[in-house]
Amino acid sequence: MAVVVVGGHSRSVGKTSVVAALIARLPEFRWTAFKVTQFGHGFCTADGQPCDCTTDDHTIAISEERAPATGTDSGRFLAAGAVRSLWVRTRQGNLAQAMPRIRKEMERAEHAIFESNSILQFLRPDLYLTVLDHGTADFKESARLFLDRADAVLVRSAGLDPHWNGVSLRLVEGKPQFEISPPEYMSDEVVEFVAQRLRAARSSCA
Repeated sequence: MAVVVVGGHSRSVGKTSVVAALIARLPEFRWTAFKVTQFGHGFCTADGQPCDCTTDDHTIAISEERAPATGTDSGRFLAAGAVRSLWVRTRQGNLAQAMPRIRKEMERAEHAIFESNSILQFLRPDLYLTVLDHGTADFKESARLFLDRADAVLVRSAGLDPHWNGVSLRLVEGKPQFEISPPEYMSDEVVEFVAQRLRAARSSCA
């Protein structure tokens, strides 16, 4: 089974679009897609809505998307052609507790694709792509922590901003970089790169 992780340094930089595009452009992998969301205090993992609960009952939730037209990220993955699409929701710091269920779902998958940075704490994928947008100043700690593990960088805007506080772009020096832009957030070069890497990984396991 091939495992791909797509992460990014902030919200709204194109991570979901990249995952959906790869699912659509590489249908032969019959993807099971995972959207991983970690909420801070004050939000319920059951539905992502503001919540005042303080019990342990709402720390983890995993649901399978059934309808491709919901407009949700997990729905977009189904619409793109994923065989299954799951939304994993945990409170910050509780992702480890969800991993047994995630691994069980992965056992059912032919190939898996994740939208997440933090999943890299627990999985070593065949390919990790990180999306960077030099026009967005925020840089999540999870993205900074795993930046050096990226197999390729997808750059939403031309060039990389050297002024992200506490982030050394030396961590991605020498790594393949591909420019992407809306609305597709994808290119033939990225698709070919991913396909070659995954087919090589499958051959080595054969």
